[in-house]
Order: sequence, then C-alpha cells, then structure tokens
Amino acid sequence: MRVTVVDHPLVAHKLSVLRDADTNSPVFRQLTEELVTLLAYEATRGVRVHDVEVTTPVATTTGTGLDKPTPLVVPILRAGLGMLEGMTRLVPTAEVGFLGMARNEQTLEAVTYAERLPDDLTGRQVFVLDPMLATGGTLREAIQFLFARGAEDVTCICLLAAPEGLEALESRLGDEHRVTIVLASIDERLDENGYIVPGLGDAGDRLYGVVG
Repeated sequence: MRVTVVDHPLVAHKLSVLRDADTNSPVFRQLTEELVTLLAYEATRGVRVHDVEVTTPVATTTGTGLDKPTPLVVPILRAGLGMLEGMTRLVPTAEVGFLGMARNEQTLEAVTYAERLPDDLTGRQVFVLDPMLATGGTLREAIQFLFARGAEDVTCICLLAAPEGLEALESRLGDEHRVTIVLASIDERLDENGYIVPGLGDAGDRLYGVVG
C-alpha cells in the first residue's frame, strides 16, 4: 500500500477553509470539488495511456490517449458524491459506479447497503472517493469488494486520514502494491467516537445538511 500526501499551497489553503466551522454548505461543496481536482491530478499519475496520432493546424504529431477500458470512479455514498464532480472534471471520459457504505456507530464497522458496479472489473483501474479515512473500515471493505470483482488496482482519494485508519488498512492489506491512498492531510488522531481530530466534522452533513 502506498500513501501520498499532496504537498501544495492551494491544497493546504482549501483544506483550511473546509476545516472552518463557519464555512457554509455551498462554499464547502465548491471547495471540496476544487480540492478533489487537485488531488486527482496526483492520483491519476499512473493512469494507463497509449500513443495517438494528432493532426494540428500545422503538422501531424504523436499525442496521448487514455487506454480502454477507461478508469472507473466509485464514490462512497453519501459523502463521496460531493467529490465526484471534482474528479470527473479532470477525467470526463471515466465511467462512474457507486457503493453505498455506512459505519455502524456502535461497532465502527462498515456495512454495505447498496452498489451499482459492473459484475466484472477485470483489468480496471478504479478510483474510490471518500472524504474521511477515519477507522479505515469503510475503505477496507470497499477495496476488498472491488478486488473480489477483479479490479487491477485501486486508488483511494480522501481529504483527510487519521493515523489509526492508515495503520488499520496497512495491517489488513499488508504489502498490497495495487492500493494507493492519496490525501490532503494526515491528521493527529481519532477521538473516542471514531472521528478525526482536528478533522472538519461530518463531511456528509457539511456537504448536504443534516438528514433524518
């Protein structure tokens, strides 16, 4: 498992505004999309490509095209939806699937309640979107779900991670080189309720408001 923390002033700035409790939902959504586009730039560094012939107004040259099948983007519902626009803005030809996963607040384990994905992911490069890597349970289940369907490699884009969550993923995935985690920050710790500190609160609630 590889972990990349994107060190860039714009990433740090946008994340700081997201952390602010006074940042309202419309601004939070906009900044999340912008931040994900910056993270996705790094996350897609290993995307598979091939040479293509391009005719410019002046001459013919060799350019670059994305291999097929194109990347598959999988937001984890519901908070991952707030990251989707930022990802597809960078890779508009990507296909999109969905995984509905929720954390049991008693056990802190992830439960899958919905999915909309191809049955066969053989050879696919998959990009998972989930704002918070807290205990690691949700991403662990998502990664294992995707590999079980044949995914070739999985890159997870998260805004924040807790050290405990990264350690939990590492212990479960070991030296699985097909997994990459791309982050804006590794925060201090988890609190007693399994929330990231200092974090930015509940990403889903801040994106869409409190539901139910």
